[in-house]
Amino acid sequence: MKPFGEWKVGGCSEDDIARLQKHGYSRLLSALLCARGLSKPECADEFLRCDLGLLNDPLLLKDMDRAVARIKKALSRGEKVAVYGDYDVDGLTASSLMAGWFRKQGLICETYIPERLTEGYGISEDALKCIKSKDVDLIVTVDCGVTAIEQVSMAREMGMDVIITDHHECLDKLPEAEAVVNPHRKDCAYPFKGLAGVGVAFKLVCALEGPDKLEEVVKSYSELAAIGTIADIMPVVGENRAIIHHGMALLRETRNLGLDRLMAEIGLDKKKICGTDVSFNLIPKLNAAGRMGRVKTAFDLLLATDIKEASRLASELCEMNIERRRVENRVFCEAVEMLGDTRRIETPIVLASENWHHGVSGIVASRLADRFGVPAVIICLDGENGRGSCRSFGGFNVFEALDTSRETLTSFGGHEFAAGLTLKSDMISSFREKITDYYTSTEGQRLQPCLEVDFGVDSLSQLTLEDVESLRRMEPWGMFNPPPTLCLRDVSIDTIMPIGNDRHLKLKISKDGQSMDGIFFMMTLKDLGMKTGTRADIAFEPGINDFRGVRSVQLLLKDVRAARRFDDPTYLMAKRFMSGEALQPMEKAVLLPDRNDCAKLWNHITHRSRHFKGICEELLPDMALHSGTMSMGRVYICLKVFNEMGLIKLKETDNLLDIHIPRLDIKVNLNDSKILERLR
Repeated sequence: MKPFGEWKVGGCSEDDIARLQKHGYSRLLSALLCARGLSKPECADEFLRCDLGLLNDPLLLKDMDRAVARIKKALSRGEKVAVYGDYDVDGLTASSLMAGWFRKQGLICETYIPERLTEGYGISEDALKCIKSKDVDLIVTVDCGVTAIEQVSMAREMGMDVIITDHHECLDKLPEAEAVVNPHRKDCAYPFKGLAGVGVAFKLVCALEGPDKLEEVVKSYSELAAIGTIADIMPVVGENRAIIHHGMALLRETRNLGLDRLMAEIGLDKKKICGTDVSFNLIPKLNAAGRMGRVKTAFDLLLATDIKEASRLASELCEMNIERRRVENRVFCEAVEMLGDTRRIETPIVLASENWHHGVSGIVASRLADRFGVPAVIICLDGENGRGSCRSFGGFNVFEALDTSRETLTSFGGHEFAAGLTLKSDMISSFREKITDYYTSTEGQRLQPCLEVDFGVDSLSQLTLEDVESLRRMEPWGMFNPPPTLCLRDVSIDTIMPIGNDRHLKLKISKDGQSMDGIFFMMTLKDLGMKTGTRADIAFEPGINDFRGVRSVQLLLKDVRAARRFDDPTYLMAKRFMSGEALQPMEKAVLLPDRNDCAKLWNHITHRSRHFKGICEELLPDMALHSGTMSMGRVYICLKVFNEMGLIKLKETDNLLDIHIPRLDIKVNLNDSKILERLR
């Protein structure tokens, strides 16, 4: 796991915090609200609302009236309906919600969800022929269809009407459907644009049932809407806060047999389930069905009416997720093995194989990007054709990179952080060259990810159980309302213990006589690079650990780095020496690096990046820690020597260091260094 670059630490005024405390909020919650720009009591109150009053009139969605009229016509005629969905969890929950509603009305409802591996996303001609063979009169799409202009025309020619409900970006031209319900239509004045696909389907049911039955609709369908909205990482503000809040409450006492049995199979206490459990336990299991090419298993689970069948499907889904993890780990290990010497990966990773499963390509690409600190592309080959998934790292825009490589690709799409592509297998080498050239040409624009920290606390005493518990008023967490990230400086790491088959770490952290446990997921001892007794700065999410009925505060660590010690005397001593001041023999001895010091530092910086910069107090302690010199002054001297010998290009402006490592293959003799000669 690559470390973050800078921490961007926010703050708030004591007067603003005091005003919110007077309004009834805890100090910790007040600080978080203020750090996120909600310092006025009325603004904080409005943001924290989760009531049904946040739900807008569904008829404000363009074409919603037409969709309602056509569906009511189908109900009165007893027509046969088909729901056409998507294989991800948003599409899966939307399909289940819509099909469940139709069946509740007594209509025969077919459901078509394309398989990820064989059909891909969206409406296809073969799918339409299959649906027509079942004498369907009306197709309602969920989470897809807004760009399916030719396919909708084809359906009409076959004698089937189409209603589209979607939330993806629209083209200038829309399909000629009976209705196109999408908040992103340019002519749609709906006040909330952040609905997931399942959110649009939920609003359709709200419109069909009418305002008098809103509470009944919420009690029947909001849990599916909540799961799909969380899965699709939609903004958790406004209307989505209400959907997720009420959906989570419903989930804790669910009447959905499939979800009940799935939670039991996983071992979740449904009465205590939270958004994190949904994100990291429920959703991966539901997603596994689509990834492994058996999406029907998850769909059948969500609509199961027999407890034995629901239990069987839940068990099958969990086994499928185990298989997905096994396949993912195999592909990841094979990819790492293909990379060979992983000590110096400096350009995008582009790997391909005929033995890889496309359903896990995106996850593997993400893991590779996180581990090696460069963008990654995983391509699954099928004969002369390949399908790939791309993931970014730092500030690199993978969509722009694909656009500059378009002549080597058959197709591509996505956004700056994640994208997909297809290409011919004989174009892989050319594609690799193109994306590498683009990466190299934009080297100065790439950054390590910046960690957004809401604010810093001064001591562990500010993290009382009561205060941390009060932060739950901000839930549900998600986009535009992420879980809080706080920081605490100059703590002592008292113990470090590997857990979870050495994939994670448990740390005991103390400061000023108080201690607390911290968990660092997906971090190994080697990657952490610290020893017990180290002074460190930590960034973390405060959480509650409930173990056998005993509740305590536990820190979910996001980043740990050497404490920024601004008063390191060796650094000031090194600055004096480099300015030409004469030092005492003992001072020279403290600063003089040996060959081993230089080798360790060189190994560290050449594995870090070809180009990085930052203030001295940020960069030097990290280098001292990870190179093992434990002295800012000695690191500073080494950098000056590397620059002197032509190994790096070092620019120093005020207190800012800018380090660039040229692509050179030269050997130098450190004994030739004038700087080291002066220190001796």
